[in-house]
Amino acid sequence: MEINLISDTVTKPAKGMLQAMMNAEVGDDVFKTDPTVLELQDKMARMFGKEAGLFFPSGTMANQAALKLHTQPAEQVICDKWSHIFNFEGGGPSFNSGISCNLIDGHRGMFTANQVIAKINDKNNIHTPLTSLVEIENTTNKGGGACWDLYEIEKIRKVCDENELILHLDGARLFNALVAKNESPEQYGTLFDTISICLSKGLGAPIGSVLLGSHEQMKKALRIRKLFGGAMRQVGYLAAAGIYALDNHIERLADDHRRAAEIGKALEKCRFVESVEPIETNIIIFYLKDSITKEDFVKYLNAKNILLHSMGEGKMRMVTHLDFTEEMLKVVVDVLKTV
Repeated sequence: MEINLISDTVTKPAKGMLQAMMNAEVGDDVFKTDPTVLELQDKMARMFGKEAGLFFPSGTMANQAALKLHTQPAEQVICDKWSHIFNFEGGGPSFNSGISCNLIDGHRGMFTANQVIAKINDKNNIHTPLTSLVEIENTTNKGGGACWDLYEIEKIRKVCDENELILHLDGARLFNALVAKNESPEQYGTLFDTISICLSKGLGAPIGSVLLGSHEQMKKALRIRKLFGGAMRQVGYLAAAGIYALDNHIERLADDHRRAAEIGKALEKCRFVESVEPIETNIIIFYLKDSITKEDFVKYLNAKNILLHSMGEGKMRMVTHLDFTEEMLKVVVDVLKTV
């Protein structure tokens, strides 16, 4: 039995999801005639209290489309030094939009309103890039699935309003945060100009993200998606998986969080582990002692059919997900006792 804890993107569609995909009514999405895509976009927009949504093949494309939507070349986005748009999207901000990232040295991928204020460039200073956008990521990937404080986001929203800045949310794992913090989609819909939501992580769909915003923003985003090569045809088969995920896989995220916490407890007792970061959702970040290399640790667990990931900077990562069962949890905990 292989136990894959590399990411929550490794899940396979559940039987019910596959059936929904097979039964999907489809059309040509380029001509806006795929009814299942239209249903998914409308369903998510209504869920977050936004006017419209647009289906994308990936979260990276959705984020990059949002950056292009809100900026002009030579402008600047404020984001955390650990943000996905800066670290894991292939240099997309500079390549796709011609913008730079003004990085905040936050805490576990999160920052404060005061830190945003300190990073806003003087719009009258022609020597510095024009600050036009603030971006946050919730939960934070490199920060170990940490959840933002909603009150701090509200303060950042106020800063953006006072400085005429757009606020975008990379909500790749937002539903994990909503479940962990007992918050609602509507609360986030009112705070952000645009939100990208990934369906292929904790929600278990095989592919896809949805960008949410106003009708006018999504009209422009549609042109950007085409520019980026994201026009799709009978994509309702994939949208059906997203609808199924929204209907069946949100509340169960609490199981992933509980299992992650159990692994964290086992890691804290493992004699080769130096420390484990606080676990709020489904991502476990831990550090090894100098007495063992990450290569040897990974090799040992791989030999036990347990797969995990090294994120660099000394960070080791495990991620629980839909296909990680109670039986697998017991095996992982037992193996960690033997390391």
